[in-house]
Amino acid sequence: MKKTFQSRDDLINYVASIAPWAKGNASSIFGGSKAAMARLLQVDPVAYSRSRNDGDGAVSQLSPYIHHGILTLSQVRDHALRQVAAPEQAMRFIQELAWRDYWQRQAILHPEWLWQDVESYKTGFDAQDYAQSLPQDIRTGETDVACINALIHQLLNQGYVHNHGRMYIASYVVHFRRVRWQAGARWFLEHLLDGDEASNNFSWQWVASTFSHQPYIFNLANVSRYFGSQLDTDPVHNQILDASYEELARKLFPNLGESHG
Repeated sequence: MKKTFQSRDDLINYVASIAPWAKGNASSIFGGSKAAMARLLQVDPVAYSRSRNDGDGAVSQLSPYIHHGILTLSQVRDHALRQVAAPEQAMRFIQELAWRDYWQRQAILHPEWLWQDVESYKTGFDAQDYAQSLPQDIRTGETDVACINALIHQLLNQGYVHNHGRMYIASYVVHFRRVRWQAGARWFLEHLLDGDEASNNFSWQWVASTFSHQPYIFNLANVSRYFGSQLDTDPVHNQILDASYEELARKLFPNLGESHG
């Protein structure tokens, strides 16, 4: 295979020629150690703590480089600590690195958990009540929920989605469409540049409630709060989400007697 290229466009055209089945656009994320170090130098742990849940927040976008071994967790942690006056200022950022390490260790200790429910669903439904395959409209980002479609298009064309956006997609797939988390997790791994099996699958289980104490759901007000300037949050285009948490819980989990926020 060809290993040297005159430009990124030359690389993209070569990949397209050997993988004609590949669809979507080339991601704007650059690979390699040079790009990784440039991204690392932009990390601001204090700003991250303030805005990490926002769609345009100061997230690091280091996960592709960590996943592919270009950067290590300890390297990123040490750099973050050098950017702050006191260690606690980097606490939120380092906690996210710790979660990644935690998921990896769980996978080593319990490899069977990667694709099996760790616990039962806490939604009032059994595993067999969930579809085993992902509907085509979700795969292509053609659902009747505009904000979810936009996030899916990011997944398909960039290979990267903000973590909060990933939670929205996972919640929509599992709870709004009642599809097994395994189908969604497998789909994410097909497209994510940072598709770490442990972090991905255990996060899906956390949303589904098979590795947490309750299901994660969201409403349009939440999307508007954190992604209002990036996504279409018009109620007309997102009708299924335009409700209170109490209303959504009653609709999504009719077999339960209390709501989940």
